[in-house]
Amino acid sequence: MSGELLAGEDAATIVVNPSGVSPIFLVCEHASRRIPLSLKSLGLPEKELGRHIAYDIGAEAVAREVAKRLDSTLVLQRYSRLVYDCNRPPDSPAAIPEVSELTKIPGNVGLTTLERQERIEAIYRPFHGEARRLLDRRSTHGQTIFFVTIHSFTPVFKSIPRSLHVGLLFDKDRRFTDIVGPLLSEKGRFDVRYNEPYGPQDGVCHTLNVHAGVRGLPYSMIEIRNDLIESESGQLEWADRLAGVLQRAVQSFLRSTETAASHTST
Repeated sequence: MSGELLAGEDAATIVVNPSGVSPIFLVCEHASRRIPLSLKSLGLPEKELGRHIAYDIGAEAVAREVAKRLDSTLVLQRYSRLVYDCNRPPDSPAAIPEVSELTKIPGNVGLTTLERQERIEAIYRPFHGEARRLLDRRSTHGQTIFFVTIHSFTPVFKSIPRSLHVGLLFDKDRRFTDIVGPLLSEKGRFDVRYNEPYGPQDGVCHTLNVHAGVRGLPYSMIEIRNDLIESESGQLEWADRLAGVLQRAVQSFLRSTETAASHTST
């Protein structure tokens, strides 16, 4: 099983609204549960491919709706993270997991160097290459960019319940996340935590670092508990909420930046 995409199969990356005017640039690495035909479901039964191990449940729909509300560009990854996790670098063992949570992935066991490289070329490089191309174009035109990735997490992980509603992740730069957090948790309605249920120590900030970190862009990785967004009504509710919060956070960030610049000049 090679992992190469066969003739007629859809490309690895979807770009939604490439000419969006919003400064918010959206990414969703784990949008789909799709498996390339050459991999024959990785040896997994259908019920396993419907679980969180295969994709971020609800994340694609939320990301698309946020993009629509804000007029943002969105880059989606079209194949399952079990084929290749685009939020991991090519040298990470977790990029093509042999076990996810407690489930063995037969089609990922014992891959040759060539088989791993074929997946990198088919899935990882097109996704990150397209994101880089779009960001370069915006930078060339002098457009302001806030880099936001949309994810979801399972409410129970290895039999351990998770009570938080939203996790906001960052690595070395928390400027934008520190504005988004209080806006999301206004009035105490939601349990919003920083670098939970994952953080940089888990190796989950690759996309943030490779695109936003190297450019000095403000960013945030948003993880929503997936039972909140598994239904269409939940997806629309959270898209409305996130769109409003992100818009306000951008305005607040830009105001604070202008204020700091004026103090420096005087």
